[in-house]
Amino acid sequence: MTETATDIPHLTVVTHPLVQHKLTIMREKDTSTKSFRQLLREISQLLAYEATRNLPMTAKRIETPLVEMDAPVLDGKKLALISILRAGNGLLDGVLELVPAARVGFVGLYRDEVTLQPVQYYFKVPTELEDRLVIAVDPMLATGNSSVAAIDLLKEAGAKNIRFMSLLASPEGVGRMKEAHPDVPIITAALDEGLTDKGYIIPGLGDAGDRMFGTK
Repeated sequence: MTETATDIPHLTVVTHPLVQHKLTIMREKDTSTKSFRQLLREISQLLAYEATRNLPMTAKRIETPLVEMDAPVLDGKKLALISILRAGNGLLDGVLELVPAARVGFVGLYRDEVTLQPVQYYFKVPTELEDRLVIAVDPMLATGNSSVAAIDLLKEAGAKNIRFMSLLASPEGVGRMKEAHPDVPIITAALDEGLTDKGYIIPGLGDAGDRMFGTK
């Protein structure tokens, strides 16, 4: 079962059994870096299926081995995938396998461990964002501060049709995003209980970047 945006306004939680099974393995503290990275790639493709559900379509005249036909193809400019560094790259790789022609951009943000506020260090995105569906990816929607800052930057660059894709989300992060960017739908695999006093999602799975790259 997949809940839709009409079931939970602003938020889509993908409850497909394969997504939930893989996520459980990722949550386990003893899951290896290799396995964590592979599972993140696999889940990203399943989440991307939901995030791209309403892409515009048109028809193209083709010839099969038997007959000619009008067949459906994607319409408009290629979509833009925006990785919120560094952990966003884990989701990005999987989505790119699904949509290899997508344009790619990067937003470099890190969280100040004292203030929990985002600090920008890099920003490079495709041109003509105003004409593209933009999917921003970051495994963790925790406090929401970095996500809001990234969406702010994308809108300043011209993006108008934005979706946010994450592995896990907290109620606080979802609320912060809804307050700042009510026009940006969120697609995630789980809405967890809340945050620790240091801003980590609980029960969560730890720091996604550290577990993906084998750092601490």
